[in-house]
Amino acid sequence: ELEVRDHVATVVSTLNYENKEDKPLEAVVVFPLPGDAAVCHFTATIGQTQIVAEVKEKQEAREEYDDALSSGQQAFLLEESEQSPDIFSLSVGSLPPGESASIRLEYVTELAVQADDGLRFCLPAVLNPRYQPQGASVQVTSVPASLVPYSLSFSARVSSPRPVSKVESNCSLDPLQYLNPEQTQATVKLAAGHKFDRDVELLIYYKDAHQPIAVVEAGQASAKPGTLMGDPVVMLNLYPEFPQAVMSSVASCGEFVFLLDRSGSMDCPMDRSKRQETRIGSARDTLLLLLKSLPMGCYFNIYSFGYSYQHIFPKSVEYSQKTMEEALKTVEEMGADLGGTEILNPLKHIYSQPCIPNQPRQLFVFTDGEVGNTKEVISLVKKNSGSHRCFSFGIGEGASSALINGLAKEGGGHAQFITGTDRMQPKVMQSLRFALQPAVVDISVTWDLPKGVSVTVLSPPITALFQGQRSLIYAKLTGEVGAAPSHSEIPLCVQMCLCLSPVCRLTVHRLAARTLIRSLEMEERERRGEQDKGVKKKVVEVSVQSGVSSVFTAFIAVNKGDSEAVQGPLVRRNVPTPSELWATILALIWLHGFKVDAQDEWQLLAMKAVSWLLTQNASCVTECVEAGNALLGCNVQKDVLGL
Repeated sequence: ELEVRDHVATVVSTLNYENKEDKPLEAVVVFPLPGDAAVCHFTATIGQTQIVAEVKEKQEAREEYDDALSSGQQAFLLEESEQSPDIFSLSVGSLPPGESASIRLEYVTELAVQADDGLRFCLPAVLNPRYQPQGASVQVTSVPASLVPYSLSFSARVSSPRPVSKVESNCSLDPLQYLNPEQTQATVKLAAGHKFDRDVELLIYYKDAHQPIAVVEAGQASAKPGTLMGDPVVMLNLYPEFPQAVMSSVASCGEFVFLLDRSGSMDCPMDRSKRQETRIGSARDTLLLLLKSLPMGCYFNIYSFGYSYQHIFPKSVEYSQKTMEEALKTVEEMGADLGGTEILNPLKHIYSQPCIPNQPRQLFVFTDGEVGNTKEVISLVKKNSGSHRCFSFGIGEGASSALINGLAKEGGGHAQFITGTDRMQPKVMQSLRFALQPAVVDISVTWDLPKGVSVTVLSPPITALFQGQRSLIYAKLTGEVGAAPSHSEIPLCVQMCLCLSPVCRLTVHRLAARTLIRSLEMEERERRGEQDKGVKKKVVEVSVQSGVSSVFTAFIAVNKGDSEAVQGPLVRRNVPTPSELWATILALIWLHGFKVDAQDEWQLLAMKAVSWLLTQNASCVTECVEAGNALLGCNVQKDVLGL
């Protein structure tokens, strides 16, 4: 269930699990969420009993979970990955035979503005396996999408002060239903029969959209005054409009460095319903369009990476007809043939190159985001943010929102997600226009508040402003606001009144807490090794107080009722997510079933495939082999395959 209020979305997901085995189970599911989501509520229902989870320090929560299982109690644990904030792990413990559990998860997130002024909401249904340079730490069990026994029902309610003009999606929708004559409220549902094999993307369009908005949300009555949750919090939503004289002076200089992902996963299809278009093909088309659009007189270079990295020129060269044609020819021949997703080394090499005087460096990154060291990559970009701007493109379904948005945010650039050809060109040209805009520096915000009222800014400093793009600022107000409205004057001549909203859902507080938590987590990573536990302690304190998850905390729920203790040893089951593991097993069955006579030709290839399969540690191999045999009409056993 999705509720969109202007540009803020509240999502409530209900996940239903049933133990169909004859023994008690511990079910573990790894799933994606938007990287900038604030997970703020988690409940579990077994039978007639509902348990509300609490946020606790992560190690304390894990110990409480283990203790509960050891004593035969039912328990639930929800944790954020330490490598990437868009991956969560849910453990459902001590589920007796025949018992069902219903998990209710709530999170809030802001919606990104697109090139055509639409607001983009994405429900990540696809968790692509993440390449782990230093060995896997998040295990994702994979089965073919056709075998995943899940159904997905999805409904959205949209409301705004301005009329809703339309809602579009990459999935089939039922017709938009307006709820009032002004058309400021509407509902839409996902059509029946949706396959659980792609992200659900909604694009919401308002009439006369993107006006500056400010919302002040009252604090929680039960919270202590002076704390984040006890005081009012303001959300400033700014859309800067620069003078025409500034916007017409588009730069004709700059050093444009393009970094293209050529790992094996880039050979996967963009859209699982259109197998002919691959991610590498879309990334190539995006890069070719950018290359042809660069201004004469600038400098450029192109890097590509997998296990290793390559560059077309030893260093950036001046853009001319000759160098452009040489680059175009090389790019057209690039394939997804460089293995794993080692993005750190090429980034380090790019940053080690001296900047060209009077040619501001602009880095464009094209990737499907299948990396496991997301936070390490983002930290490197932030460390070098003073010498460049970073523009990122997420290619294909399931691209990591944490990586793509994080690169752009910390690099002072802009993020785009390309999931098909229909909107690629405007997105590409928007990012190039942003890169050619003069960089805005020395951004400051001053607050003119009533006497007795002070402000604490919770957001990190704004480092990038782009024409028509939203900038958000969260701040906590302390003191007596009184009846007189306060206002904020921005040097872009935007002035607005702030009115106290009687909203009690604490949406703004939780988004503000999420912003503060992410900033503190980044600070903790930068100071790691200094033996300073103060920042981590502050993250845990804000997380527990606000009920918003962090990398150092977890949601824990234990059924402490009078129900009987669950008897017998627990069996662990990793709940599967769809992926491409299926294709390899299917190919092996086909070779053993129909091409035994030519075994000399494919034996070495099959051994290589089996070796790869064994490294995946997937628990669903038996199910895949059975399904493959049924599909192909074969009877090839696991031991024959070498599995």
